[in-house]
Amino acid sequence: MRTTTWRRLSAALAFTAVATLAVGCGSSDSDGAKDTGSGGGDESSLEAIRVPQDHRTIQEAVDAAKSGDLILIDEGTYKEAVDVTTPDITLRGVDRNKVILDGGFKLENGVRILDTDGVVVENMTARNYLSNGFYWTGSDRYRGSYLTAYRNGDYGIYAFDAYHGQFDHSLGSGSPDAGFYIGECYKCDAVIDDVVSEHNGLGYSGTNSGGDLYIINSTFRYNRAGIVPNAGSYELCYPGRRNTIVGNTVYDNNNNDAPAIDVALLAQGNGILVAGSVDNVVERNLVFKHDRTGIAAVPFPEEDANDRAPDKSEWDTPCDETRDQEIPAEDADPGLVLWHPFDNSFVGNVVEDSGVADLASATLEGDGITVEGLGNCFSDNTFTSSAPEDIETLAPCEGTGSGDWSKGALDLVPLIAEQAPKPPKDTYTKTPVPEDQESMPDALTKPAAKFEGPEKPDVDGIEVPKKPAA
Repeated sequence: MRTTTWRRLSAALAFTAVATLAVGCGSSDSDGAKDTGSGGGDESSLEAIRVPQDHRTIQEAVDAAKSGDLILIDEGTYKEAVDVTTPDITLRGVDRNKVILDGGFKLENGVRILDTDGVVVENMTARNYLSNGFYWTGSDRYRGSYLTAYRNGDYGIYAFDAYHGQFDHSLGSGSPDAGFYIGECYKCDAVIDDVVSEHNGLGYSGTNSGGDLYIINSTFRYNRAGIVPNAGSYELCYPGRRNTIVGNTVYDNNNNDAPAIDVALLAQGNGILVAGSVDNVVERNLVFKHDRTGIAAVPFPEEDANDRAPDKSEWDTPCDETRDQEIPAEDADPGLVLWHPFDNSFVGNVVEDSGVADLASATLEGDGITVEGLGNCFSDNTFTSSAPEDIETLAPCEGTGSGDWSKGALDLVPLIAEQAPKPPKDTYTKTPVPEDQESMPDALTKPAAKFEGPEKPDVDGIEVPKKPAA
């Protein structure tokens, strides 16, 4: 969740210098791993550009590649920041856990794809970068698979102003903002499937993104907050809208020791928190053990906003039609803006063990919007508490609701006031090192193939996950 214009610009323009790859067999990094970079991985008969056999560094191989090429990276620790501007190439490690890009807490991004389409990155690890592990911006047809990103100072695995993409079989850990992020796109046409996000400020954050954006079959745990789609005028294409969040396991997102930006501090202790995003579908998720709410729709308060929230009639406007629109003078400096979570549906979720409420819908006073006027609906959920009480009677997804909205209403003011102190900036550098993750099973035999975009998942076939073993 981007919080300032400076952060957005710094990410888009971040540090383009490429560090020299250290290949001395005797040197060690901070975790004690040798900088091999000299072979030692399994042999492959694939037609590929090999690192370090053909080119000493990943960047040199990328610069030499042509569309359609596979770059196969051997085991080793590569101390470089890689920029990709050649379309339709694949970067693949021979072993997810032994092909490591290490920023040494000095370099900005592990692999950054800049305004370039069809780039696939798979089967490797990026750690210890000041900004992001793996980062696509201005890209079309992107894919990141079997990736591990940990101890990175902004995001783990990140797409911004990018379309027709997919993240799968990946882990994002130890980032102050989010382990996974997709932002500023509509319709995004993107899928996050079978990922794990842990020890971050936010497990998933998506500002002003949505439209055929699916977050499915994934695990979000031990973050300050779990899944947090949101809206705000500090990025284009507002509001966030029309995400499909189905079949995820979201638990124990109360980690006060995790790194955090300001919004993560505000959101902590919640499982799935729809913060100002609209018209989302949240179904058949297993959500448990949260200090505050399991699943909630709340406003996102934006101070010093650049613009007011658009009318519902504008929710279908594609991003490229909003970029050059001039903000009317009366809306150019609106001050505090409440981005309200309108028209979200919450159906068939299993939610338990929440400190304040399993299910909640709430607003803040200030612009005449009432909680009953938000249009959020709740049906067929398994839960024991809600705020307000009897939320499925008040706001069913079919038929007309009835009851008293003031009874047991969620008071956001004291929750906001309880915001935890901001941790030191270097907290992310001390987050846990993840266990080895599953490698791509056919890394040494599968030819590169042009990625045309994600397949639309069969959401109707997804069931509520089973509870993981303690």
